[in-house]
Amino acid sequence: MTIRLHGFFQSSTSYRARIALALKDVTYEYVAVNLRAAEHREAEFLALNATPALPMLEVAEEGTVMRLGQSLAIIDWLDSRFPSPRLISDAQPLRARVLEFATLIACDIHPVNNLRVLKYLSRLGVPEAARDEWYAHWIAEGLAGAEQLLDWYGAEGGWCFGAAPTLADVCLVPQMANADRMNCDLAPYPRLRAAREHAAIHPAFMAAAPQNQPDYLG
Repeated sequence: MTIRLHGFFQSSTSYRARIALALKDVTYEYVAVNLRAAEHREAEFLALNATPALPMLEVAEEGTVMRLGQSLAIIDWLDSRFPSPRLISDAQPLRARVLEFATLIACDIHPVNNLRVLKYLSRLGVPEAARDEWYAHWIAEGLAGAEQLLDWYGAEGGWCFGAAPTLADVCLVPQMANADRMNCDLAPYPRLRAAREHAAIHPAFMAAAPQNQPDYLG
C-alpha cells in the first residue's frame, strides 16, 4: 500500500489529517499543494479531487487507487484501516461526545473562517478590520461552546475526553493554532488551552505541526 497526502502546511484540515496519520504511525508521502499560490484550483489537482479543497488522500493498493477528500472522512477511513489507536470510539457515550465536539469545530467554526471565506469577504470589499472582527466573533462563539462541553463532559489530566487522544483533540489543536495566528483572545478557554498544551508535547502532534512540514513558508 502506498499512501499520499496532498496538503498545505497552514491548512488546519490538512493539519488534522497529519495528526491522525502520525498518531497511527502510518508512513505516507506528503504532496504539497500551495494554497497561497492557488494550486488547489489548478486543473491537475481538480482532476483528482472533487472540490478545490485540502486535504486529499490517495491510497494505491493492489492495482487500484482510492482518492478521498474531506478531513473527517479521511480520519474515519484511517480509523477503519489502522484501528490503533482509535480516534472515533465505538463505545457510547464517548463516541457521541467526541463527535459532538469535533463537529462543532469542523462544521460550525471552521467553515465560516477558512481562507476561501476570508478571501471572498475581501473581494466583496469588506475592510480588513471588519473581516478580522468577523473571524474573532465566530471563534469566540464556537470556542465558548467547546469550552462548555469540556466543562460538562471532558476528562481530567490532559486529553479532551478519556485517557488518550481522540478526534476531538485532532480537531481542536489546528483550530487553536488558527485562532492564535489571527490574534484571537484565548484566555476565556482554560480547558481548551490545557488540552492543547497537553497535546503539544506529544510526538505525533509535534511531527504534524505546521512549522515541521517540508512546505513551511513561515
